[in-house]
Amino acid sequence: MQVSVQAKIQAGSLAPFELDNDAAYIQWRRQKLADYPIISSDLLVNVNNPEVLSEEELKKIRGLVNKANMCIYSLEQPGSFNKQTMKQLAAQLGLQNLDTNICADEDSITSLQTRDSGRHVGYIPYSSKKLSWHTDGYYNLTEQMIRGMMLHCVNNAPTGGENQLLDPEILYIHLRDKNPDYIQVLMDESALTIPPNEEAGAERDAQTGPVFSLDKGTCSLHLRYTARTRSIQWADNPVLQLALQEITEFLNSDSPYIFRYKLEPGQGLVCNNVLHNRSAFKEGDTTETRRLIYRARFYDRIK
Repeated sequence: MQVSVQAKIQAGSLAPFELDNDAAYIQWRRQKLADYPIISSDLLVNVNNPEVLSEEELKKIRGLVNKANMCIYSLEQPGSFNKQTMKQLAAQLGLQNLDTNICADEDSITSLQTRDSGRHVGYIPYSSKKLSWHTDGYYNLTEQMIRGMMLHCVNNAPTGGENQLLDPEILYIHLRDKNPDYIQVLMDESALTIPPNEEAGAERDAQTGPVFSLDKGTCSLHLRYTARTRSIQWADNPVLQLALQEITEFLNSDSPYIFRYKLEPGQGLVCNNVLHNRSAFKEGDTTETRRLIYRARFYDRIK
């Protein structure tokens, strides 16, 4: 018996992302956009005890992630949260395999705060400067793909430090509706090259690969992207250049699908590595007014 498009999508399938399967794409697109969150507060879920989520809290978080690939949690008692709590919260969502980057803490969770000395200097996330659109780990090896990510706000800056967030599947829809050839070139294995990093202790060979890729293990779409212009090499392809221009215009637009949110102390983002940026910020002189965000990157997607 022939399996319907609807059944294939419900069972977990890459069919909607195959360019020669318009029927599956149209059905998936309709489902995706139906009842999609309208404003950033629609992404919020209040959490009582992050170490032991209630069934209702789990249901709400997973529902939002299934729809928008992201959720913002807000703790009712933020003062008791630490990095071990962050790991416990993540594990309940299926996030267990942590990635360790060169600036991470010993526990593989990164403390994002301004630094004026050490190896962190020169990396934008550890400054108060604007951080451009990107997905995390775009320079990683394929076998170290960052599928899940968490940010937790311990302290925020009095001024600035707002995030913009965009579901990669929304970007996919926008580009495919504009021109399916954009998707084709963005899936090319030679689309984006990150040159080698030769810093002592952080040696990394050049990484070349696609922007959009299909993850067969999780039947999901993965995005690898950065809007930075330095230390980036794009393939010499006129259609690719048009696709990148379309991405830039969309990310700079006032699209209702781009959420704007400033995390408050005790709030966090949990997501399937969505596109995000951060505005510049200005800190105060006290510990409470110095921005501190915990970041955890995972090889898992949220279950």
